[in-house]
Amino acid sequence: MGRLVELIPFIIFAIAFLGAVFGADIFKFLGGVIMGLSPLVVLTILGVIFLFSAVKVVPEYERAVIFRLGRVIGAKGPGLIIVIPFIDQVVKVSLRTVTLDVPTQDIITKDNVSVQVDAVVYFRVIEPVNAIVEVEDYLYATSQIAQTTLRSVCGEAELDELLSKREKINVKLQEIIDRQTDPWGVKVVAVELKKIDLPEDLRKAIARQAEAERERRAKIISAEAEYQASQKLLEAARVLSQEPIAIQLRYLETMHTIGLNNSKTIVFPFPFEFAQFLNTRSKKEET
Repeated sequence: MGRLVELIPFIIFAIAFLGAVFGADIFKFLGGVIMGLSPLVVLTILGVIFLFSAVKVVPEYERAVIFRLGRVIGAKGPGLIIVIPFIDQVVKVSLRTVTLDVPTQDIITKDNVSVQVDAVVYFRVIEPVNAIVEVEDYLYATSQIAQTTLRSVCGEAELDELLSKREKINVKLQEIIDRQTDPWGVKVVAVELKKIDLPEDLRKAIARQAEAERERRAKIISAEAEYQASQKLLEAARVLSQEPIAIQLRYLETMHTIGLNNSKTIVFPFPFEFAQFLNTRSKKEET
């Protein structure tokens, strides 16, 4: 109903059009109708029009910035507010969080690598008056600040840092953009890097580097396993050397295993005592 006042110019145009079509008779008819109305009825109609023009309803997620004769008098809402028709101008501002996609930016990193980076910015208005008075279009201004800051911050980082330390870069972007938009009454909630596109040759080089790193780790693990196995064998040899009978038991176990395999080869263990006897005899003969 508040739009009824806005329709007055169209009503006047319609009356003028009817007058041009039907002549002066239409004005006589309208004049007779108006003259037939009592002053109380006319005042009631004007009062209803004024009332519906003065009453505004502001939703919970919006605020109404009021300009009275060109001067801002503050923000009102939410709920029912009263304004002066034809004197107050109402500009509504949303307080909900806005998701802003930052277009893809061509960036040269600190180590001279050309990449394409895009991001998303989450922000909301916390001071409606500043968002209207201090900047012409806070949405467009925030978008431009986000683009320039993205190029600046990513250009100061190396490629490895850009790929592995996204959280640190996100925090830095959020702090810089929030500091620049603070005079506009805009609070930047978060900034997230969405995608980092690398050149094809650089992707292949990174893939080869990752493969070489995996091979290096596999060789190190294999070498460590061999070292641990040799340590265990050394410990086992020391234990067996302290108890010669343990060697004989090991021989018997080995022969039992060979017998289970239906092998035609028969292995007889060579006793160490006989070897020691031969060694002692040879030394005596030399002396």
